Amino acid sequence: MTDYRKMYFQLAAKVADAMDILSKAQQEGEAEFMNGEPFSGLKVVVLQDENHDSE
Repeated sequence: MTDYRKMYFQLAAKVADAMDILSKAQQEGEAEFMNGEPFSGLKVVVLQDENHDSE
């Protein structure tokens, strides 16, 4: 018989690991951005949604 309880807990552990990896990557990226040189070449580009009426 398949042990679904064991499979569930293995999946939950792997999902938690993935979330930790993503959270750490985000924190490292944010820290790198905050510690980086100021970038004055930023500009805002507004895209019009073709499927949206502009009323």
